[in-house]
Amino acid sequence: MAHTVPDPRQTFEPALSVRQVLTLERVLAGEPEVVAGAGQLDRPVRWVHVAEAADVGVMLTGGEMVLTTGVLLAGDEAKQAEYIQSLHRAEAAAVVLGLGRAFPTPPEVMRRAAERCGLPLVVLHRPFPFAELTEEVQCRLVRRKFAAVSLSETVRTALTGLITAGAPLGRLLDEVAQHAACPVVVTNLAHRVLATAGERPAVDDVLRDWERIARQAWGHHPGRSGTGGGTEGDGWIRAELGGRGERWGRLLLCGYRGDPATGRLLAERAAEALVLHRMLGGAAARTWEEQSAESLLTDLVSGAVPARQLLPRARAAGLPVNRRTFVPLVVPGGDPGRLERLLRVLGLAGIVADLGDHATAVLLSLARDQDACALTAHFAARLRDGSDTACEVVAAADPRTAWDDVPAGLREARHVADAVADSAAALDLPAVVRLRDVHLRGLIRLLRDDPQVQSFAERELAGLLDTGGPELLNVLRTYLATGRNKSRTAQLHHVSRPALYRRLEAIQARLGADLDDFEQAASVHIALLAHDAQQQ
Repeated sequence: MAHTVPDPRQTFEPALSVRQVLTLERVLAGEPEVVAGAGQLDRPVRWVHVAEAADVGVMLTGGEMVLTTGVLLAGDEAKQAEYIQSLHRAEAAAVVLGLGRAFPTPPEVMRRAAERCGLPLVVLHRPFPFAELTEEVQCRLVRRKFAAVSLSETVRTALTGLITAGAPLGRLLDEVAQHAACPVVVTNLAHRVLATAGERPAVDDVLRDWERIARQAWGHHPGRSGTGGGTEGDGWIRAELGGRGERWGRLLLCGYRGDPATGRLLAERAAEALVLHRMLGGAAARTWEEQSAESLLTDLVSGAVPARQLLPRARAAGLPVNRRTFVPLVVPGGDPGRLERLLRVLGLAGIVADLGDHATAVLLSLARDQDACALTAHFAARLRDGSDTACEVVAAADPRTAWDDVPAGLREARHVADAVADSAAALDLPAVVRLRDVHLRGLIRLLRDDPQVQSFAERELAGLLDTGGPELLNVLRTYLATGRNKSRTAQLHHVSRPALYRRLEAIQARLGADLDDFEQAASVHIALLAHDAQQQ
C-alpha cells in the first residue's frame, strides 16, 4: 500500500540549541545578552532547570539550561566561580542569570570563569518569569519526543509489513532511506559494502569516498553503537547488526540532517528489521554478500548503468580496482559458493555472482604484473579437478586493463558460455574456452532469434523432430559435434558400432539427407545448432 513518507528535516526540528532558545519570543522580551561562551551557543538543550542552590551541579545529568537569579551567590566571589565550574563539570548546556537585586550588572567573576570553561553565560536585563520559559521549552521537547516515538512506530510497521510480504533487502533499505532522506549503507564487519539505498548521486558520492568515510564512522569506536569517528552533528549515524551474541554487520545513515536522537532511533528500528529479515531468510537464502555481488555484476553485464558509475560500488564492495587487470569469466552451471571458496584457496581477488540461466560470473582483479592467462588457466584446472565431471569449462574473455571495458568482457564471456552450454563433453573442450574456440556455434547463438534462422532449422530437421524422438536427435548431435567420428559417438552413447550405423541410417532416412556429404552434413549441423540455441 502506498503511503506518504514524511521528510524528517520538516517533521523534526533539530534538538533545541542554546542559540534557538535565545531567539524565542518570550526570551527576547527579557533582553538577553551573551556575556561569555559565545562560541558554544549551538550546544543542544536537553532540559531547562530553575535552581538557586549553589551546589546545583550535583543534581544535573548534562545538557540542561540552568536559570537562576544568583541570590545565594551574591557577595561571595569564590562561590560564584565554583558555581560556574560545577555547571561545567556537570556538562550543562548554558546558564541564564536574571539581573536584579542580587546582580544589577553581569558579575565579572562569573563571566571570566564561564569564558575559561567555554560555558555560555547569558544575562537577562529585564525581569523575566522563568516559569514561562521552562513551560515553552519543555513543551517543545515533549512534542519532539512524541514525534520521534511516532516515527519509530511508523518505520517499524512499514518494515515489518515488507518483511512479512517477503520483500528483498533492497526494498527495506529503500524504505529506510525515504524516512531518513539520506543515503543508507549496509556493510559487513570488514566495512565491505553489501547494499545501499537513497538517491543515486548522493549514494555515489558516499561510495566514491568510502574508505575515508568508513574510517571516520568506525575507526575510533569499533565496538560501540551510535557514531564512531564521525559525529552525530555531521549526520553519520550507525547501528550494529547482529543477534544471538554475534555481530555480523553495520548500518550507516550518511549525512542525516534531522535531529541526531531521531536519527539514532531510525537507525535502531532499521537495524532490528534487517536482523529479523536475515534470520527469517534461513540457511538456504542467499547471503547479503551474494546479493551485493549479483547486483553489481548484473548491472555490469546489462549495461543499464555506465561502468564508470559502478566503479565506486565495486571499490566499496572490496574489489581492488586501481591499476588492476580484470579477467571476466562465466562458468556454465557453476556453483557460486564453490567458486568463492576456490578464489579464497588460490588467493585471488574477485567477486562471484549467479547470473541466472545456470551461469555464474566471476570477475577476477589481478595485479598488473600477474600473468592473467596463466592464472585463469590454473583457476579453470583446479575447478575441473574438483568437479564430478571432467568436462567443466570456464568461458573467458580477454583480460581488460580499463574498467570501462569490463562490461563488454563479461558479455563476451557470457556469449561464449552460452555457446558451449550442455555441449562440453561432446566437444571435448579445454578447461578455458574463449571466443575464438566457439566458431560457428558462437555465431549461431547470436543469430538464434532471427526468424529466418528459426525457419531454416525447422525445415532442415522437420523429419527428425516430427518422428525421430529425442534419442535419435542426441545421436545426431554427438555425431556432428565429434566431426562425424563414429567410434567416438558410439563410445559416448555406450552402443556398438553396428547399432550406431542403424541409428545413423534411420536419421538420414528421416532427414532425407546424406551425412557423408560435407555440404549436406554442414547444413544439418547448422540447423541443429540453431535448434539447440533456440531451446536455451
